[in-house]
Amino acid sequence: MRILIRTSKTAIWARWLGGLAVPVLVIPVVMHRLRWLTGDLFLVAMVLACIIAVLAVGTAIVALARLWQSGDQGWNRALGGLVMGLLCLAPFAWYGNLALTYPPVTDIATIDRGAMPLVFEPGTAAMPPPRTLTREQIAALFPNVETREYPLTPEQAYEVVLRQVTSLGWDLRLQRPPLGSEPGRINAQIMTWPGWREEAVFRIEAGPEGSRVDMRSASLHAFHDFGSNGTRIETFLSALDDEVTVLLRDNPSTTQPVDAEAEETGESETDAEAEEAGSEP
Repeated sequence: MRILIRTSKTAIWARWLGGLAVPVLVIPVVMHRLRWLTGDLFLVAMVLACIIAVLAVGTAIVALARLWQSGDQGWNRALGGLVMGLLCLAPFAWYGNLALTYPPVTDIATIDRGAMPLVFEPGTAAMPPPRTLTREQIAALFPNVETREYPLTPEQAYEVVLRQVTSLGWDLRLQRPPLGSEPGRINAQIMTWPGWREEAVFRIEAGPEGSRVDMRSASLHAFHDFGSNGTRIETFLSALDDEVTVLLRDNPSTTQPVDAEAEETGESETDAEAEEAGSEP
């Protein structure tokens, strides 16, 4: 007599829900990165993906418990649904932890934000009001978000900043070198993994020690940056410190001003030697 072993329907549902959660999570992210999906619809899709992933994990746990007692088939389906559900929930857990770690902020700068405006685009007008922090809050959360002063000319500092921005692969939107008393400015956009766009702004001007570099990082449409703007400024400025240190170490004459009197004397001596050489028979 042949004994039929049933396949658990709960395990089948767990596998189906886990398989559904993956495209519901991945496809909106791809569409959001390509700008085929607005931010509002993207958030709705993410909530739906999270709900499906939670249902997949819950159903898989119930299925595994029943399979342990009944001996039915479906272990592979239940485990597959559990794994896919947990993988889909991992990004939500990560960003949930960041949301608990950092306050809801969308705009951080080393100086007044008005001195470093964003590049105006059609979608900029629809940006939500920025969420900012006080200087005390910034100092507590991101102590390295401070104006940098370097013994370089503004033109030299501008080139260093531009080189570093280019090496990071950021999308340059505006490049304006310093000219006389007019500060230099660089605007570049960055795309986060979920597809949110953020903009970094740099202001390079003359300072007491040579040049001053300020930076602003702002989320264009997100409601929470999950600490990305403050972390970006700290990381960039720390790398900029290292690059300037290497530049000054390898080129010690960079900070030495040209002695106009010595240069003039040298030119006079050269002219005198030339005249003397010309008067020789």
